[in-house]
Amino acid sequence: MKELGVGIIGCGFIGKVHALSYINIPYYYNLPVKIKLVGVCTSREETCKKAMELGFEFATTDYHEVIARKDIDIINCCTPNDLHREILIEAMKAGKHVYCEKPLATNLKEAMEIIEVAKETNLKHQMAFEYRYIPAIMRAKQLVEEGFLGDVFQFRAFYLHSGYIDPARTITWRMQKEKSGGGALFDLGSHIIDLMRALLGEYAEVNALCETMIKERPVKEGGQATFSTGRVEVDDIALLQVRMKSGAVGTLEATRLATGANNDLKFEINGSSGAIAFNLMEPNWLYVYDVRDRGEPIGGMRGYRRIETVQRYPDAPFPGPKFEIGWMRYNIAALAAFVKSIIEDRPCSPDLYDGVKVQEVLEAAQKSAQEGRWMKL
Repeated sequence: MKELGVGIIGCGFIGKVHALSYINIPYYYNLPVKIKLVGVCTSREETCKKAMELGFEFATTDYHEVIARKDIDIINCCTPNDLHREILIEAMKAGKHVYCEKPLATNLKEAMEIIEVAKETNLKHQMAFEYRYIPAIMRAKQLVEEGFLGDVFQFRAFYLHSGYIDPARTITWRMQKEKSGGGALFDLGSHIIDLMRALLGEYAEVNALCETMIKERPVKEGGQATFSTGRVEVDDIALLQVRMKSGAVGTLEATRLATGANNDLKFEINGSSGAIAFNLMEPNWLYVYDVRDRGEPIGGMRGYRRIETVQRYPDAPFPGPKFEIGWMRYNIAALAAFVKSIIEDRPCSPDLYDGVKVQEVLEAAQKSAQEGRWMKL
């Protein structure tokens, strides 16, 4: 059986998610390949030792060592955003397929430099916009493409977290513009920007408001919070008005200060003949509304109905379509699709080009917020 060696660069929370996903792919998919966790890179020696426990053959603090290994075919980039450009370019020049966490880069210039290298290779590349691989969202895309909604008038999408409401939370790279590129807009907004584009097509223009509500936070030294504070350089909240090339208009909201929220990603799309709605906290269902349903008093059938999508992956025999879906499952599905693209030599979706399209919206939104005007894309 053919073997694909994997190297993961960056093994914090999301790096562990990628490792666990690779380990679980054989349980869900009958692929004609063995996936092997070969190397992992972390930023500190102590985290290197811990990463080895995940099943890697070696660990290092030097990502060049991971890329240079001849038995590694795939590089997963799970680092802070400012390192994506140099890692992806070096990996692709070394002949590695790449899977990159969102966003693609800290700015559009870096994103374009990455894509120029990708164009020169015959390698596979995919973005970690894993929510595209939730069956409910896959079904939503089918309905849009089948014309169920008719002409799409408007939509609203938001991604709400509450993890930054405590002002005692210390400053990390996610709050530093040079390392992250942006705050909630980049971290959470990138997902809903991608989803709405996947469902409704290209953006035409954007008008944005980005606010930093907690402007200073404690600084950590030696792993401990101090009495010193530093400036938060990125947004806590991003509110976007957008117009699509189709003419549909919508609103996008991304925030890390939504008190009471957990991992709340929701959207609703309204068209001339129907509507669809989704809530990530209820991932087993898609809500649909059909204006063609009878609506007369006493006996009508009009109203939102809940359709089951659960684990209806057509290419996954295990565990079966009737079982509820969990957060890890669509991460596994996204990486399985990436591996299948490599095996079958077909395009990945979403790829780095999709990452560039999201980057264009992110950068336009930042400029709009700074200048207080609509920005064309």
